Amino acid sequence: MTLDFEKLRETRAANPEAIAAAYKSRKRRDIIQGDGRLFIVAADHTARGALGVRDDETAMADRYELLNRLAIALSNPGVDGVLATPDILDDLALLGLLDGKLAVASMNRVGLKGASFEMDDRFASHNFKAIQREGLDMAKTLTRINFEDENTAKTLEYTADAINDAVEAKTPILVEPFISKWVDGKIVNDLSTEATVLSVTIASGLGASSQYTWLKLPVVPNMEKVMASTTLPTLLLGGDPVGDPADTYKLWEDALKLPGVRGLMVGRSLLYPQDGDVEGAIATAVALVHGK
Repeated sequence: MTLDFEKLRETRAANPEAIAAAYKSRKRRDIIQGDGRLFIVAADHTARGALGVRDDETAMADRYELLNRLAIALSNPGVDGVLATPDILDDLALLGLLDGKLAVASMNRVGLKGASFEMDDRFASHNFKAIQREGLDMAKTLTRINFEDENTAKTLEYTADAINDAVEAKTPILVEPFISKWVDGKIVNDLSTEATVLSVTIASGLGASSQYTWLKLPVVPNMEKVMASTTLPTLLLGGDPVGDPADTYKLWEDALKLPGVRGLMVGRSLLYPQDGDVEGAIATAVALVHGK
């Protein structure tokens, strides 16, 4: 697939209104259709300063390479949509890659990776005014809970406000909760079963209504116990792309069988696979979610 990046750059400079027109004209789809399961590619990492994949600390820094990989992913009919920040979704809209796909808005990107203020997950990306204006389909928020960092109180408040806005907009919002802590000056997410269950119970109660609340959860040990802690629709996240991909796929396959799990929302491990075969990695994930 050849993408016209020269036209993209020229349009951004000379005709920015074309972005709004591209959103307005794009073909939308129902969120739940067909087998009722979703596979959404995640591409919102860069706005949080998370550019690394495995041992390459700047793997995602090349925007053209990222867009090419997203184009490959979105060309698979089993890929239901993409999660991204406004800059990336705008590029994809101008390139005509969002037709028939779900466009998922990433809302809070202030807690930059490695920053002293990383736990300050205030909202500075998509908001629901923009989500409704652009006709986006879902929203997503990262909700890290750190019992030793006072910024958590603000994060919970911001998330509750976003959930309330989602209800007003009648737009599903994915809440991605973690129990987090500072370790040697870095934020580390606790991926134990107990911590994940605790994060789920806290996140599930945020907002004045849970009508449009979904969860985005990591695959952890005893995932059955995690899914027993919620009735909310859930997508599984991929996490950091480490270890043998075959082992990761097996974990996803098993977790996808659990009640309440509706699919995958995975990014780096599929867009930047170890063997470089993006098309193959995406096809494998599609088969796990939607069947062969």
